[in-house]
Amino acid sequence: MQKITPNLWFDNNAEEAVALYTSLFNNSRKGYVSHYGAEGAKVSGMPEGSVLTVEFQLEGYDFIALNGGPVFKFNPSVSFFIMCQTEEEADRMWTGLSQGGSVLMEYQNYPFAKKFGWLNDKFGLSWQVMLAEKPTQKIQPCLMYVGRQAGHCEDAINRYVSIFPDSGIVMLSRYGEGGADKPGTINHGVFSLAGQKFVAMDSALEHKFAFNEAVSFMVDCKDQKEIDYYWERLTEGGEESVCGWLKDKYGVSWQVTPAALTDMMKDPDTVKVERMMKVFLKMKKIDLVALVKAFEGKS
Repeated sequence: MQKITPNLWFDNNAEEAVALYTSLFNNSRKGYVSHYGAEGAKVSGMPEGSVLTVEFQLEGYDFIALNGGPVFKFNPSVSFFIMCQTEEEADRMWTGLSQGGSVLMEYQNYPFAKKFGWLNDKFGLSWQVMLAEKPTQKIQPCLMYVGRQAGHCEDAINRYVSIFPDSGIVMLSRYGEGGADKPGTINHGVFSLAGQKFVAMDSALEHKFAFNEAVSFMVDCKDQKEIDYYWERLTEGGEESVCGWLKDKYGVSWQVTPAALTDMMKDPDTVKVERMMKVFLKMKKIDLVALVKAFEGKS
């Protein structure tokens, strides 16, 4: 099971976005769709019965799309590399994702890749399409440390690797003298967390964006011990939010979530689900015992 799942915050068009993405990527599918109940609708202001989340896979990589209203907007501080094995595949991905979107770096030949381009799709989500000979992971989340966080990329990588098991640094490439960025900072870093590859970079150039909750990373926890561990480690120097959400010291958003919560939310008994949700929506760090008691009606 994938330990870390990107969660994408849409206004109210999660299903439309998932339909586009699953039509473009191979080995892809739409999964479980959840809907707002009375408690969730009351807190969020979204219509009761409307789509809350859509689980989906692209190239076998798990994502969750969330309809949360016009609160958070995607920006290039978090993007997703698409590692394509053929020019035909790269061309197809670029064409499909760029329609209605905006180009950040032109799709062309670069010293580091025969074909590469960076874009925001029509929903605002940022993608980097790259021709790669033998990618070991087709889709790789990319974190760009800008503004106050510029220069903190290497520190963040080391921190994340120390927190998650089965993790390590794959490579670090640094800016040299005479370039646009601060020498010695990271222009391209690759690392793995719980066996999943990530990319990260610094940019001290002026950017009018920063990390926000539009893209968060959901950590799947098997029990309260894991919840406590990841919550404590990831909130060090950061800040707690609600419903298992937090920001780490660099501003990156995470969700520390037990697998049991997902199972309860999928239960067909809406009375039990609503009873559990009423308790869940008041929590910061998730108390799994309290959720189960509420779900089972054992107050």
